[in-house]
Amino acid sequence: MRRRLHTFFQRKCKVSLLFLLFLALLVHLVMDLALPATCGSCGCDMKAVKALSVPSGSPVLAGPKKLSLRILQDFSGSNSSLERSSQLQGRAGELGRQRRHGEGNSGRTGRSKLEALFEHPLYNIPIPAVTEKDKLFVVNPMEKFSLRSSGSDEWVSSSKAEMLLPTGKTAYDTYPTWLKFHVGINRYELYPRRDPLMPTLLWDLATQRIISSVQKTGGTQLKLIMTFPNYGQALFKPMKQTRDQETPIDFFYFSDFERHNAEIAAFHLDRILDFRRIPPVSGRLVNITKEIRDITTDKKLAKTFFISPAGNICFYGECSYYCSTEHALCGKPDLLEGSMAALLPDKTLAKRRSWRSPWRRSYHKSKKAEWELNPNYCAQVRKTPPYDRGHRLLDLIDMTVLDFLMGNMDRHHYETFEKFGNDTFLLHLDNGRGFGTHSRDELSILAPLRQCCSIKKSTYLRLQLLATPSYRLSDLLREALATDPLAPVLAESHLRALDRRLGKVLAAVGRCLAGAAHPDKVLVDDVGSRV
Repeated sequence: MRRRLHTFFQRKCKVSLLFLLFLALLVHLVMDLALPATCGSCGCDMKAVKALSVPSGSPVLAGPKKLSLRILQDFSGSNSSLERSSQLQGRAGELGRQRRHGEGNSGRTGRSKLEALFEHPLYNIPIPAVTEKDKLFVVNPMEKFSLRSSGSDEWVSSSKAEMLLPTGKTAYDTYPTWLKFHVGINRYELYPRRDPLMPTLLWDLATQRIISSVQKTGGTQLKLIMTFPNYGQALFKPMKQTRDQETPIDFFYFSDFERHNAEIAAFHLDRILDFRRIPPVSGRLVNITKEIRDITTDKKLAKTFFISPAGNICFYGECSYYCSTEHALCGKPDLLEGSMAALLPDKTLAKRRSWRSPWRRSYHKSKKAEWELNPNYCAQVRKTPPYDRGHRLLDLIDMTVLDFLMGNMDRHHYETFEKFGNDTFLLHLDNGRGFGTHSRDELSILAPLRQCCSIKKSTYLRLQLLATPSYRLSDLLREALATDPLAPVLAESHLRALDRRLGKVLAAVGRCLAGAAHPDKVLVDDVGSRV
């Protein structure tokens, strides 16, 4: 009797278990049928979700944020909202038309301040005549740039291949815009004041199809090299901070984030100062899935992709700082802001020399550099090549002014084109640690100016002009940045800080002039009778 009861209960249990399993399977089937409609309404990227095998219905983790290095990031989505992303995409066509037909006037009627600035006599001082030896490249006038002779399967197989490059009667007309930019570099400038290529080049950086994305080697933070179908390349720096976030006062300068909007703003500020020593930079909204993950050949980069608890596509790459899941770069759900900087010619074609800045910081938590301890440090620099002759020291002070205006403390090296020797301009590269603070000014950045008490007369006159109401620096930069696809690029507080810092630069020069026995050694005349 007991054996029969035992057998009976075993059968009952088996039937019950089978019924529960069947019920669970039925619930999963119902959920699977309901999920596509849900995802479609919230804009989920089903391709990315399936590829990474993570349920798209994952709940958003709620709770207070921990006080950590993540204070500088917005992990819930680097682009503020899906609404902002759609607004940025909607602006692209309008801004593109403005760029291709000129600089635009930020919606104003009549002549803009930026147009008036570039027509001012101080912005029309001619450079010396450019000879063949002053050009970075000597172009073969018979050599055309052709898709079919390039050996690129990507170009040859494209049905629109013949539309990718402009056509013309001369070989130069066949060059893509990025190559024309390279060919135009000379001893005196990276690009001319009124460069007709600039609107098109910035538009290409913002819109050209990306066919390859790999991580850039070296450096402390994540950067990507992106390649376009016309062989052009750009350096992509992703968004890591929102516009209104400031670097905490307790952070060391060497552990600060590199900001994408700082790269964009630095290019336009450099141009407004008439230095023109930063390669063109444009903002861009990048699709992490289609324009990075799906096309990368970088295995180390590829294995760092994941989906966050909020359902956003994230990655972190490999680097010295902030390359971990705690500091991942996340889209919304897969759209991420970033800066796209035009790359300079490959170093195998145009060698560049890297110079350690005499006013380099110690990059140590407690030690100080020599210039911070020795008030007569500049006298020593003036006796050291290449600062003992020519305009190298004055060019470095130009760079100091740029760095102080944007609050960049991370200028440890600079570069020059080797072909031109010591008689050429300095390249103002890597400006991502600028515009991190607006509520305080780091006067130590001005050490070269304050210790040497020298500045180019042309630079000083332009700074005076930019302090006047008609050509107020903040107004000019606001207008220039309004044409970028990611506008507004800077918070208003950063723009106001520019005017305040400009006043401090002029005050520093004023103190030098007041105590100078020979004012011509403070304002070094580099314009003569040309103004």
